[in-house]
Amino acid sequence: MSLLTYKYYDTPEGEDIYKKVFVTGKYATLTGLAVASFDVLMFSHPKGILNTTGRYMFYLGPLVGMATAFTVTANVAQKIRGKNDGVNYFLGGAAAGSILSAWTRSLTIALPAACVLGAAALVKKAAVDGGWVLMPSIPPSATKTIQSVRHDWTMVNDIDTLKTWTTGNK
Repeated sequence: MSLLTYKYYDTPEGEDIYKKVFVTGKYATLTGLAVASFDVLMFSHPKGILNTTGRYMFYLGPLVGMATAFTVTANVAQKIRGKNDGVNYFLGGAAAGSILSAWTRSLTIALPAACVLGAAALVKKAAVDGGWVLMPSIPPSATKTIQSVRHDWTMVNDIDTLKTWTTGNK
């Protein structure tokens, strides 16, 4: 199985940790690129390639670190404890929260960040175990392509007896 097509839950918890780190790091990198691009274009306006790269690394580094800390902590805790439960995910969320507090350089955010991210990880674990869908996929819209105007999206068909107008010479 390729790393690019691998999903986090393709293998049980505690196995293929490197692949899982790659998957979570991939999502963190994409999120970091979007947030950093927004910051560079809208707020910070750095001058030069070095300062721009520094702004990107300011967001990418901690986000990838948080994703890696969560994945490694949750999977290593599962291997050590031998149980696949919410405690492992809470520990992973707490590890990610500690990196968040180090990123913000604030000790007052350390405990709340660890608790909030740990609770979010518990909710995700409960959703995975229970088969819940936290973020449903978006259904395709009627205006998906330029050819969509050719389709009839009305609720009912025209009823010929209700047409009281003429269309010209027939």
